[in-house]
Amino acid sequence: MLSYAGDPGAPPRRPILRVLRGAEGTPQDFILPGAAQGAAHWLGLIPPDAREIRLSAGPGLVLERVGARREVSVLAQCLLRRPWRCVAALYERARGSERRYRDTLRGACAVTPLRHYRFWAASRNRPIRIVPSDLRIRCLVLARSGEEALLAATLDALDAQGHSARTIAVAWADALPALPDRRAEHRRWDGQAPPAALIAGADALCLLRAGDIPAPDALALLAPALAEADLAYGDALGPDDRPRLKPDWSPDLALATGYVGRAALFSRALLARLPAEPVGPMAEAILAIETAAILAGARGAHVARVLARTTGDCLDPPARAQALDARLKASAAPIGAMLRNGAVQLDWTLPHPAPKASIVIPSRDRLDLIARVCRGVLHETDYPDLELIIVDNGSTDPAVLAHYEALRRDPRVRILIDPRPFNFAAMVNDGVAAATGAVVVLLNNDVAVLEPGWLDAMVRQAIRPEVGAVGAKLLYANGTLQHAGVVVGLGGRAGHILRRRPGDTPGHLGRLRVAHEVSAVTAACLAVARDKYLAVGGFDAEAFPVDFNDVDFCLRLTAAGWKTVWTPAATLAHLESVSRGPSVGAKRARFEQEAARFSERWRDVIRHDPYYHPALSLTTFGEDLE
Repeated sequence: MLSYAGDPGAPPRRPILRVLRGAEGTPQDFILPGAAQGAAHWLGLIPPDAREIRLSAGPGLVLERVGARREVSVLAQCLLRRPWRCVAALYERARGSERRYRDTLRGACAVTPLRHYRFWAASRNRPIRIVPSDLRIRCLVLARSGEEALLAATLDALDAQGHSARTIAVAWADALPALPDRRAEHRRWDGQAPPAALIAGADALCLLRAGDIPAPDALALLAPALAEADLAYGDALGPDDRPRLKPDWSPDLALATGYVGRAALFSRALLARLPAEPVGPMAEAILAIETAAILAGARGAHVARVLARTTGDCLDPPARAQALDARLKASAAPIGAMLRNGAVQLDWTLPHPAPKASIVIPSRDRLDLIARVCRGVLHETDYPDLELIIVDNGSTDPAVLAHYEALRRDPRVRILIDPRPFNFAAMVNDGVAAATGAVVVLLNNDVAVLEPGWLDAMVRQAIRPEVGAVGAKLLYANGTLQHAGVVVGLGGRAGHILRRRPGDTPGHLGRLRVAHEVSAVTAACLAVARDKYLAVGGFDAEAFPVDFNDVDFCLRLTAAGWKTVWTPAATLAHLESVSRGPSVGAKRARFEQEAARFSERWRDVIRHDPYYHPALSLTTFGEDLE
């Protein structure tokens, strides 16, 4: 067991524990939790052949405790907490699966559900060192009649700030109170004022609602974060007492969900460059400023610490969708907003005529799979201009070869023969090289089309100038989630978030209901503009011939300046590598070699996936605390 403290004002980087094993000192790395609330705890199984343990922590980390627990005590705790997990752990131990035994115990004994956040945070909160700042902050509190008691609580919290606000003002949606609180200026809300007018000579603006309670260190932590950004925001507790643990700057998610919220600062420079248009009704004030900031290309900085308890949202989803759509149309942005499945979703414009899409499918034998996916692409997909390229890796099944002959009669279909030993990345590269479409879509042969608009939804995202790879929502045959985006570091290298959860799982912050940024997506269904694919050299067929090539590709796109987006608007079924079979024996050895290369190349991202909060677990595939 390890307990350690960190600086919440420093860039989030998870510590790495490296164990050197056996006589040769083979390294095994464990990615530890980030000290988001000031401290963190880790429980892990140290293998019996360990000869040396190293800790890579970075500046600001203080090791508070190193301890050991007997194996039987951990098993007893697992039995008390989750009896069936204990049975599963003992089964994995008996069959010699060290990794699954370790992770099953950790998932039961060292991981806490989000709903128990307050209990979890109590043992992790630590006093923090505040860097003095001379940033002049204006706090503007939005209030209505009858909220005098809520306003008093907010003003009390502002009085307790380590970094005092230069000015505090209260904007009333209706009549001013008869006895206004003298700790603040009071005025009627002016919906005709532009965003720049709200800051009133300060360096930064903090918007709050009556009843919001910023933590004593909120302004002190946000102020230095604003130094290299246009806006800075922290995490929050909502009115339901649940945490809103936010990602680093994710403009698509922010536009759709408004996750930035009210533990935030907006810089004077940002407000000055926003269009001088009226902010509008008070209920739309925060939406108006966030929307204008995102459309203006604002840079956001995230402080990964709960900095406020907030009251409810200003707008319910239908009102937010209507207001956001109106502001997007007024800005002439190539995007609209709509309410779908209870969430506000963005609708990107598809040009006319639509760009040609080339679907590349690597395959071998398995008539049941290749026939189904080809039928889905050619006859069940509603898209005006597409071609299908099959890269066949030595099929010998006569039924498959006969099916290919039938497919060749369709002018949209081409079949390439690749007789080399199986190299998935090389097959994909060959297929893209033969493609003539502006957008290429990589598709596994074990994927099934479920709805006709899937390709349209992916192309809309892929043709955006700032977007590189686009991933789809993939479901197992039983309707549970197979792919909702890749978290780098999950499971130690990279993994699919929320696997095997119900297909309609909303995800933390409701992010699985909307298109949003992720670090990577699976090549089982991946769209990308062909010129961007070629610009980064396609898949790395030498380092990652079978595994990790898609994640590596997405990360190289990010390094080149293009973000990766996952969208639920494209939903397909995926049987996940059913045609390849499980990785055992030589396959497992090859997997571990590619995994080691991936870890070495992308260690910095493994230590901090920007779209996955450092307090969340990398052990389980859910959104749990660790």
